Amino acid sequence: MLNFHRINNLTGWLVFLIALVTYTLTVEPTASFWDCGEFIACAYKLQVPHPPGAPLFLLIGRMFSLLALGDVSRVAFWVNMMSVVSSALTILFLHWTIVLIGRKILNKTFDSLTKSESIILLLSGFIGALVYTFSDSFWFSAVEAEVYAMSSFFTAIVVWAAFKWELVEDEAEANRWILFIAYLVGLSIGVHLLNLVTLPALAILYYFKKEAKPTYKGGFIAMMIGLLILGIVNSG
Repeated sequence: MLNFHRINNLTGWLVFLIALVTYTLTVEPTASFWDCGEFIACAYKLQVPHPPGAPLFLLIGRMFSLLALGDVSRVAFWVNMMSVVSSALTILFLHWTIVLIGRKILNKTFDSLTKSESIILLLSGFIGALVYTFSDSFWFSAVEAEVYAMSSFFTAIVVWAAFKWELVEDEAEANRWILFIAYLVGLSIGVHLLNLVTLPALAILYYFKKEAKPTYKGGFIAMMIGLLILGIVNSG
């Protein structure tokens, strides 16, 4: 199918726009329950929230709070908008990741896809991303100042980057993707420790790309190594 990459990019940005508009129309106008009020206040004043903290989340929240232009009654709205943007970006990368997984299932390069296969992949990504957009749990966290929206964004972009790395044949370029993934995982710790659960999956993906004849035993060992790294990073 001609211009598959271009259509895939446009489709991804379309679901991003749908998610962005949906969440913007339903965003909390002020502080909601639980930790949201704490995070909004801490972001605005650059204070320390409850352990283990979320320094990157608060720094970005502070930048969003500046969009209130000095009107303190609008600070909560703009910090909530940070979650809106993070969630919409999550949907964008989810769409692209689903397409990459679909290509891997078909075991074809993008250039060798037939027209029907291309349509199936694009629809899979589009529908899958929209289903997640309107799921109750994700929508709930997408419209308030909680760490889960930005945490989901980091998880989504790390998984997407891992599948992009898996496609790269050139060793030098592949190493850049690995560094990029490591950088993202490091940043994500400043939002929520939940992002570390991607490490075992990344270890398995690394094993299956590097090993010419992968086995279940080798995959299990790779997963255990990933869990060990997770434990070291989490405790360090």
